[in-house]
Amino acid sequence: MPDHVHPIAVFISFSGHGGVERMVMNLIRGLVALGRQVDLVLVRTESPHLERLPRQVNQVHLGTRHTFAAVPALARYLRRHRPAILLAVKDRAGRAAVLARWLARTDTQIVMRLGTNVSMATADKTAIARWLRFWPIRRLYPRIDQIVAVSAGVAEDTARIARMARGRIQVIPNPVITPELAGLAAEPCDHAWFRTSQLPVILGVGRLQRQKDFPTLIRAFAQVHKRRPCRLVILGEGSGRVQLQALATELEIAADVELLGFRTNPYPFLARADLFVLSSRWEGSPNVLTEAMALGTPVVATDCPSGPHELLDGGRYGPLVPVGDVMALALALAKTLDRRPPPEMLRAAVTEYTQTKSTKRYLEVLEAGVIRARNGI
Repeated sequence: MPDHVHPIAVFISFSGHGGVERMVMNLIRGLVALGRQVDLVLVRTESPHLERLPRQVNQVHLGTRHTFAAVPALARYLRRHRPAILLAVKDRAGRAAVLARWLARTDTQIVMRLGTNVSMATADKTAIARWLRFWPIRRLYPRIDQIVAVSAGVAEDTARIARMARGRIQVIPNPVITPELAGLAAEPCDHAWFRTSQLPVILGVGRLQRQKDFPTLIRAFAQVHKRRPCRLVILGEGSGRVQLQALATELEIAADVELLGFRTNPYPFLARADLFVLSSRWEGSPNVLTEAMALGTPVVATDCPSGPHELLDGGRYGPLVPVGDVMALALALAKTLDRRPPPEMLRAAVTEYTQTKSTKRYLEVLEAGVIRARNGI
């Protein structure tokens, strides 16, 4: 019986609008398009991304709200269905999968996808809090058959924390650029600033929280605004909204700054912006930066760990600036507005991030796992 007849099990907790959930949905859609059967093994199911789930996918609800509470139910699924391969998405799912397989006593191969730079995400924690995060990683990651990281930076960080050989971690670009992207970007844009070309519009996208460091972007924009008329739009929602609005008022730029909240379809804005800016303190592999480039929009990014350096090839496709450096970011914004790179060059830089290419690379890893399971390796 051909390997692809057997379902690929994907284990994840869906909660919110996050980029991880969106990437996993793109991957599942890619697998289905390539004729593979998928069991989507779910903890939580609270995400609009599930509306895009192909009807052919078999949903398995584990009946819990927390990943580790789902271990017994996942073990029952593994024992009953004995999938050759389980793709666990994110750290907790990977660790829970190891425990569930031990309980089930099956030979299911576990592949884990990681998209976060854990060192940076825990940098502001206490030493004890970091140890509590790192210890289970060191105990359980070596028992995972294959780890897939979304960028070389994530792979290196994971190998260092887990004390594993870097060669045991494979890098596969995210399935960011979908067949639907161009059509979504061509839809009408419902904001007047994007319908006229009077003033250049700078765009930021992301949750209004510490990681994205929008205060640095607003301060940098204020410096550019002093020298040339321009506008700033930020798409996203979060706890930092009030502080960001207060900062724009304090800097006397509020009339030219709009916080438009979360948009289900941000692509008409992304395609029409004169410049996209990623001001993050850390990332795994920033999907919105990839999408901006795929749409031919000029970009500026912080050289944060990890992802932007790889996407922009060390600054070849757009300026990389130090994290939190207002003046360096302002200079990069002004320079890029004055001299924008050709859209076709930006599009060519991200061809490895298409849904089809990424999915095929995942399939190579998953099918190698199936062969190992069949051969008892």
